[in-house]
Amino acid sequence: MKSTLIAAAAVLFVLAVGFTAMNRTEAQQLTPTPSPEVIKRGEYLVKIMVCNDCHTPWKMGANGPEPDMTRMLSGHPEQIGRLPNLMPKEPYVFSGFPTNTAFSGPWGVSYTANLTPDQNTGLGIWTEDMFIQTIRTGRHMGVSRPINPPMPWQMYRNATDEDLKAIYAYLRTIKPIVNHVPEYQEPSESN
Repeated sequence: MKSTLIAAAAVLFVLAVGFTAMNRTEAQQLTPTPSPEVIKRGEYLVKIMVCNDCHTPWKMGANGPEPDMTRMLSGHPEQIGRLPNLMPKEPYVFSGFPTNTAFSGPWGVSYTANLTPDQNTGLGIWTEDMFIQTIRTGRHMGVSRPINPPMPWQMYRNATDEDLKAIYAYLRTIKPIVNHVPEYQEPSESN
């Protein structure tokens, strides 16, 4: 009886050490990899939902403003930093920065997020569930501060779980870009 208990305790100890030693990367490897078809669907959805229009900084091109695809989906450039709330006069309701990544209005100043899989400044630490909850609830990381205009999450929340999972899967495959986007500014701190 005593040897059985010792053996069981040894097995439990080995399992506990094994699970503790498993790092985040190893745990992520246990998650099934999305199929190429799912990733392709996500790419398609990102394109038709015009994510690049706001989350990719714009630059002046030969034919006028265009997304700078070298910074694809990296959000408001950290080099520009925080901006004043340039609340326009009637009949205008908000203003946008020339990069099309920062917007000011009665809500304050909002900056487009870094959607690349960078671990520290993008969606690198986000889980699929966090991403889906963000779109469904209109809350940063699914539980935090509200997502501010002009992000049309109220429309995107109507996407199917499969479509949101495909978008998440695609975003995990794009080039990670280190870009610290400024935090949202409430009206009182941006005037």
